[in-house]
Amino acid sequence: MEYDEKLARFRQAHLNPFNKQSGPRQHEQGPGEEVPDVTPEEALPELPPGEPEFRCPERVMDLGLSEDHFSRPVGLFLASDVQQLRQAIEECKQVILELPEQSEKQKDAVVRLIHLRLKLQELKDPNEDEPNIRVLLEHRFYKEKSKSVKQTCDKCNTIIWGLIQTWYTCTGCYYRCHSKCLNLISKPCVSSKVSHQAEYELNICPETGLDSQDYRCAECRAPISLRGVPSEARQCDYTGQYYCSHCHWNDLAVIPARVVHNWDFEPRKVSRCSMRYLALMVSRPVLRLREINPLLFSYVEELVEIRLRQDILLMKPYFITCREAMEARLLLQLQDRQHFVENDEMYSVQDLLDVHAGRLGCSLTEIHTLFAKHIKLDCERCQAKGFVCELCREGDVLFPFDSHTSVCADCSAVFHRDCYYDNSTTCPKCARLSLRKQSLFQEPGPDVEA
Repeated sequence: MEYDEKLARFRQAHLNPFNKQSGPRQHEQGPGEEVPDVTPEEALPELPPGEPEFRCPERVMDLGLSEDHFSRPVGLFLASDVQQLRQAIEECKQVILELPEQSEKQKDAVVRLIHLRLKLQELKDPNEDEPNIRVLLEHRFYKEKSKSVKQTCDKCNTIIWGLIQTWYTCTGCYYRCHSKCLNLISKPCVSSKVSHQAEYELNICPETGLDSQDYRCAECRAPISLRGVPSEARQCDYTGQYYCSHCHWNDLAVIPARVVHNWDFEPRKVSRCSMRYLALMVSRPVLRLREINPLLFSYVEELVEIRLRQDILLMKPYFITCREAMEARLLLQLQDRQHFVENDEMYSVQDLLDVHAGRLGCSLTEIHTLFAKHIKLDCERCQAKGFVCELCREGDVLFPFDSHTSVCADCSAVFHRDCYYDNSTTCPKCARLSLRKQSLFQEPGPDVEA
């Protein structure tokens, strides 16, 4: 009997908070019996003296039951197939329309709707165990691990949800797409064209007309027209061809033909394929400006400062044969523009962009000053490789990159510019060499034969 009383007090102290209206002994009542209206104070039997008193904390504490935390959520999160999720989405949409505008409940319902749509997308495109590298049409796709960056698929033109979708990026042309869109790609990788045929279209917007394309997109061959039916025709300013809205996103890029011929750097609308090609080609030195447009150097003042690269070419032999210069790696100052230490004819679009912005002139001036300081002041070995004018044999030691000197193109002898043009246009060193050769190959006379 004493055990039953202690068990009753223990159950009363640990009353189920979700069954507040029923008494502590409701489980002992039969289905037809009435439950007497007994308050919790009366339901507790009197405790013998010395027994510990158990009190239910539910009587004095707020368990937060005034809010509906355990009701069925709008949208049925427990839906496991596509049909149930679509039905839940429609229900959630209807609830959002019925709730007051800008209310907290409406905001919560919008959040539920977003989660339901993400769940539906996950069921349509499950995150399967796929290989990290896929090779298709010379694309080398690498499986991305980033989940927080929001990207756009280049194939289907929809958002890539990194949290629930698998997506790939081409390491050559940076083409991005869903894993489900990989097998639908029909365009080869642009990087292969860059490596095999690195050249620009130098005609300004060479348009041929929609009829030459059979009124179809130049890339995916989808039907297009200028009226927008069935799809809008968008022209690429680089190729002059027309594309559909899936292949032409109105991206802006600087057109090399307009830069070379008109010195025009205004960005124009190009297709996705042209944008990737121009991005890969921007740093490649493939433009021979003096052959394409020789008058450009006469009308663009900024290009005059780029002639310092000719002096840098004359400094290169000093650095190659100087141990201190090799240890200091001075030529690495131009590692981003390696063609500057190889020739003075080739330019890249990035070079012209920097010339137009005024960055390249300042950078070349600083590098030219650093190189000249090493040769003329810091290094004794480089100073010993200077020249003396063979015409006047006066003045300081001359170097081929000085502004007041002239260099013979045949023997690389260095003279004062004034001395060279005042005396003759023939190098005296080359004249002596030619006379020596003539004396060596001169036919012997009859006395020599005897």
